[in-house]
Amino acid sequence: MAKTSESGAFVEKFILQPTSSSQQLPLSGLTFAVKDIIYMLKHGNRFDVDGYVTGFGNPDWKRTHSAATLTAPAVLDVLEGGATCVGKTIMDEMAYCINGENIHYGTPTNPCAPDRVPGGSSSGSAVAVGAGLVDFSLGSDTGGSVRVPASYCGILGFRPSHDAISTSGVIPMAQSFDTVGWFARDPAVLNRVGRVLLHLPNVNPVRPSQIFIPEDCFSLSSIPSARTTGVLIKSIEKLFGGSILKHVNLGDYVKEKVPSSHHFMAKGNDHAYNIPSLAALSSSMRLLQRYEFKKNHAEWITTVNPNLGPRLSERIWDAVRSPEENIGIYRSVQTELRAALTDLLKDEGILVLPTVPGDPPKLQMDLASLEVFRARAFSLLSIAGVSGFCQVSIPLGMHNNLPVSISLLAKHGSDAFLLNLVEALYDTIQEEAGFAEKFTN
Repeated sequence: MAKTSESGAFVEKFILQPTSSSQQLPLSGLTFAVKDIIYMLKHGNRFDVDGYVTGFGNPDWKRTHSAATLTAPAVLDVLEGGATCVGKTIMDEMAYCINGENIHYGTPTNPCAPDRVPGGSSSGSAVAVGAGLVDFSLGSDTGGSVRVPASYCGILGFRPSHDAISTSGVIPMAQSFDTVGWFARDPAVLNRVGRVLLHLPNVNPVRPSQIFIPEDCFSLSSIPSARTTGVLIKSIEKLFGGSILKHVNLGDYVKEKVPSSHHFMAKGNDHAYNIPSLAALSSSMRLLQRYEFKKNHAEWITTVNPNLGPRLSERIWDAVRSPEENIGIYRSVQTELRAALTDLLKDEGILVLPTVPGDPPKLQMDLASLEVFRARAFSLLSIAGVSGFCQVSIPLGMHNNLPVSISLLAKHGSDAFLLNLVEALYDTIQEEAGFAEKFTN
C-alpha cells in the first residue's frame, strides 16, 4: 500500500478486521494503528504466513528483511478484543530518538503545534490518535517513546510496567527497558485497551494512599507550576482531600537510596542544569541501552551500512563502536531504584512528574539548543525506565498555544490501579486545566 498524507502519520494503510464480530467485546467498534516496529500478518490470523514487512523506520531495514511470519501478541489481543486495525505508523529510525523526525518517510504533523516535532520514536502512532484518525494506537516505549509524543501531541500515553505486556513480535531496541505502550484521547478507552493488553479483570477503583510531588523535578520544567502541579493539586483536593499530598526532594532521595548510581555521577554537575542523581540514572540507562542495542543490531548495521538520517547516524554508529561494558553495575542501579521507589510509594502511592521539561522543540531545531532540554528530559524519563514502573502522561490543555502535560507513576505491577486513577481524575483535571489556561496564557 502507498503511504497516505493523513497528517503524515501512516507508512502503510490497510484494514485488519477483528477476529470476532461480537458487539460484546471490550474494544468493539474501535479503530487502531500500529507502530512500524511490531510484526503483523495480513489477516490477523495465527496460521497465515503472508505478513507485512516491518520497517523499523528505515528503508534499508525493510529492504533486507522478510515479511512477518507471526503477529505480535499485543496486536492479536486488541484484534481479539474487537478492534479494527487501519495501518502501520511512521517511527524514528531504529527507535533511536524522541523527536519523531524521519528523513526517509517524513515527519508526522503535530496536531497541536504543526511547527513543532511530534515526539518519537512512536511519532506516527501519537499523531494518528491526536489527529482523530484512530481511537487508539500501539507504540513502544524504551526511553520515552510513548510518553514524549503523548505529551507533545496533547493526548494520553501509557507506558506499562516492564515485562507486563509481551514484547514478542516487537523488534528489540534494548530489552531491559522495552515496553509495548499505547495512546488514546479518552481515558475510558485508555483503560479498556490496557485491560485487554494486560489481561486484567474489571476491578473497582482504589483511592490513592499518598501522592508525592517532587518540587526539584518540577524546577527542571519551563512550564509555570500553576499549569502543572497547581492543576493536579486542586484536582486531588477536590476528589480525595489534601491530606494525601506529600512533598519530596526526589534527587536527594535517589542519591541516598541508590548508591550504585554514584558510579555514574558526573563531576561538576550544575544543579541549575540538572539534578545530579537523576542525571546519573539517565547515564546508566543510556549506557545499558547502548550495550543492548549493539548486541541486537551491530551485525546488521556493519554488514548493510544503512542510509541513516544525519541526526541519528552518529549516535547509532557510536553505539555500534562502543567498547564492551560490564553491565553488573547497571543492574545494581535498576535493583536499588526499584526497591527505593517501592518503599517510598508503598501500596497505592503515586509519584507526580513533568513528562517532559517544557514545550515541544521546533522542527529542525539545532542540536546545540536541544542538548540541555534532552538531558533534562531523559533525567525525568529514566525514573520509570530504570525502575520498570508504570507511567501515564496526561494532557493539561495548552499554554502559550503549546501542549502541556503531567505524568503519574506507580510501582511495578500497579497498572490497573493507575489506569483506574487516570479515568477517575481526568475530567476534574481537564476542568482545572481549562480554568488555569484562561489566566496563565
